[in-house]
Amino acid sequence: MKKTFDQLETIIHPNRAEMGASAGHAAAKILRDTLFQKGSARIIVASAPSQDETLAQLAQEPRIDWSKVTVFHMDEYVGLSVSHPASFRAYQKEHFLSKVTPKVFHGIQAESANLEQEVARYTALMTESPIDLVCMGIGENGHIAFNDPPVADFNDPQTIKVVELDEACRQQQVNDGCFPDFDSVPTHALSLTCPALMSGKHLIITVPGKLKANAVKETLTGPITTTCPASILRTHPDAELHLEADSYHLLDA
Repeated sequence: MKKTFDQLETIIHPNRAEMGASAGHAAAKILRDTLFQKGSARIIVASAPSQDETLAQLAQEPRIDWSKVTVFHMDEYVGLSVSHPASFRAYQKEHFLSKVTPKVFHGIQAESANLEQEVARYTALMTESPIDLVCMGIGENGHIAFNDPPVADFNDPQTIKVVELDEACRQQQVNDGCFPDFDSVPTHALSLTCPALMSGKHLIITVPGKLKANAVKETLTGPITTTCPASILRTHPDAELHLEADSYHLLDA
C-alpha cells in the first residue's frame, strides 16, 4: 500500500522482512543510477537495528561497483572507541563493511580528545561534494540521527555537532538491545545535523516496530516542528518512507 504525506511517499509493507527488502532494492536502484550517471556516489547510512534488513539487502544487490562509493555514517557516541561493541563504527563493520568494500568509509572519531577538531575534519569531508543517498531511520522520540527534540534545528548552520541525548533517546538504545541498562548509555554524541541529512539528493527511510508507531504518526500527520524532528522529512523532494504493519498501525486506527 502506498500513501503520500505532503511530499513524502510512504510504502506500507505487511512485515519487516518485506519492508527491509523493498527499502534495500530502492536504495540499490538509486545507487546504480547515480553510478551510471556520475561515475561515483557518496552515501550516508544509519547505524541501528532498524536498518539491519535494509543494509543486508543493499549489500547483496548486484551491479553496484562499491569501489566508486564513499560511505559516511550519521553519528557516534562521545567517548566510545571503534572497538566498543556498541559503537556505530562497530555496527557498520559488522552489518555493512564486512559485506561490501567501498572506496572509503569515513568514520566519526567521537573518542577524540579534541571534538572541535573532529567536527571540523568531518565537516570538511562531508562538504567536499553533494550527498547522493541517505539510508536512515526514525527514533522512538522522532529523532533523525541524534537530533532529539531538545537539540534539533531545521536551520542548523553546522554539518555535525556535539549533542546531549535526551532520556527517551537513551532508553531506546536499551530497548534496541545495544546497552544493558539506561546508565550504560553515553550521554553525548556527535551527530550530523538535520540540514546535513536533508541535503541528500535521495532519502530512503526504514522504520519498523510498534515502539516507533507514535513517532511515525507524528511524523506523517503532526505539525512540521522540532518537537518531532522527523516531520521535516515531509518537505524533502525525493524521499521514500518504508513502514510495516506494526510501525504503521496507529494510522490505521
